[in-house]
Amino acid sequence: MPSDSHLLARAVARLNRRLRQERRSELTASQLSALGAIHQLGLPTPSQVAVYERVQPPSMTRTLNGLADLGFIERSPHPDDGRQSIVTISPKGAAALAAERERRDAWLHEQLAHLTPEERKTLSEAAVLLQRLAEAE
Repeated sequence: MPSDSHLLARAVARLNRRLRQERRSELTASQLSALGAIHQLGLPTPSQVAVYERVQPPSMTRTLNGLADLGFIERSPHPDDGRQSIVTISPKGAAALAAERERRDAWLHEQLAHLTPEERKTLSEAAVLLQRLAEAE
């Protein structure tokens, strides 16, 4: 019989896969995730985005280069460290991120409507715990 951790990991993976299927973007999942991280972090350096996304800096550099080439992000010099840059989402990137989140959230909202109020409350409480797990060292 599968353990609780196995069941949880499988359920989260399947939900994540299903949410990714709702994507209608030219961007990869990694690029959309990086855009979301930049939005969440404010005015991060590429290194900060890599740490937040838990990927190696060279991987994040490739992702950010692709986003910059497509016009989804902009880079500017770091005000205190000339070796660093600051990454911001361009208007095009903000629109793409908003559209993808809206589409994903609409699908999820529709699915949640089929649950009982108690089930929705349980999932709302679980979301806080899942976020803690995702941020754990």
